[in-house]
Amino acid sequence: MSPRRHVALDPDGMSAGGWLFVVVEAGTRVVYHQQYGVVTCRQGQVEGFLVPLHGPEQLAALRELFEGHFGGAGTWGYRWPEGDAEGGRLRAAVEAVQYWASDGTVEAPYPLRLDESRIGEADEAWLPVVTPDGPGVLVWFNSD
Repeated sequence: MSPRRHVALDPDGMSAGGWLFVVVEAGTRVVYHQQYGVVTCRQGQVEGFLVPLHGPEQLAALRELFEGHFGGAGTWGYRWPEGDAEGGRLRAAVEAVQYWASDGTVEAPYPLRLDESRIGEADEAWLPVVTPDGPGVLVWFNSD
């Protein structure tokens, strides 16, 4: 069996700030690493395959929520209560991101869904989601 490959997303913090990906969890032996949580500098890793996404408006909404509303302090330990305004903004931004799935013949867009069973993991640049291809993590460039 081949060793796992490790890929750091934006390792030097110098990427051009417009990327949005989802890593769909799968036994690929490729592990993606991401610094997230604004100034808390949390380190996450997930094994799977990387899917580039297009969603500049949704990315702007996510950045405003985490960098603006939460003041760049991260949300580790924050409880996202049902009916919470910030939680509603988070869910709306995630659900507006289109994920294109394919069966090899036909491609079709599907909305991402925030994975409520893992909501405690949610922070800036690291959101647990459900895709048509299974569970994953929505990631973007960390702002700090």
